[in-house]
Amino acid sequence: MGVFGQNEMLFLLQGLKWTLLLSAIGFIGGGIFGLVIALARTSGRSALRKTAAGYISVFQGTPLLMQLFVVYYGIALLGVSIEAWMAVAIAFTLHASAFLGEIWRGGIQAIPRGQTEAANALGLHYISRMKDVVLPQALKVSLPATVGFLVQLIKGTSLAAIVGFIELARAGQIVSNQTYRPLLIFGIVGAIYFIICWPLSLYGARLENRMAKAVR
Repeated sequence: MGVFGQNEMLFLLQGLKWTLLLSAIGFIGGGIFGLVIALARTSGRSALRKTAAGYISVFQGTPLLMQLFVVYYGIALLGVSIEAWMAVAIAFTLHASAFLGEIWRGGIQAIPRGQTEAANALGLHYISRMKDVVLPQALKVSLPATVGFLVQLIKGTSLAAIVGFIELARAGQIVSNQTYRPLLIFGIVGAIYFIICWPLSLYGARLENRMAKAVR
């Protein structure tokens, strides 16, 4: 049985760095494209609504693991050389944009119609109406679900190992194979995930309870 020491712990922390970085890229990139999807889903143009709905259906209706495979090997089939982290970042951005787009679409549609009608009465154009009136309220309504999705995204990064990306879970597997201490290693890995995700889950639940009380 091998020894678990400073070098092994540093290797796990290196994997943690990539887990956090990948989560940030997926969440920020997914947020930017997700906003576009949400606006398309609530657009007055039928073609935009249907296109956005189809996009969401594809990514919500297929496993993230399959999406990682398709992006990683699909880009390679086009003759483009791409590193594993870049392929994973693209896949997670696309995945997150579909889910965040649908979450924020629900938030936009939850805003009372009177808010939009009042903005129209004031003569606000579409960009100003969405930026100053609708989106601030919609994002506030959607915040608990958004935080909940971020937690799922962080845990979902463990699937990136399937294309050779070394994040926290994969780093744990490598250290476990070297030290022959799976219970200890994955106990540490699980504790790290818990330390990251549990506060976010509590924050999301607190936001949800606060909103529920405000509605009453």
